[in-house]
Amino acid sequence: MPDTITRRGWLLAAIQRETAPITTQRAAQILAASPWGTAGRNTARKDLRALSSRGFLTAVETAGRRTYFPTTTGEDGRS
Repeated sequence: MPDTITRRGWLLAAIQRETAPITTQRAAQILAASPWGTAGRNTARKDLRALSSRGFLTAVETAGRRTYFPTTTGEDGRS
């Protein structure tokens, strides 16, 4: 049985390859290149918030703008 990946899983993998902080706009651009096709800002925003609430991303508020960074975890998945 092939491995299946969700849209959010795909987005997280792509974010982990990025070197700059991720904004909603950047997440929407990344999702546009995904197998799921174009995703709007609202979908990107919801995906970023969900990944953050699950501990995969850290949200940082600067000058009224929220950006996200991948959390740093060890090999076993612990911080």
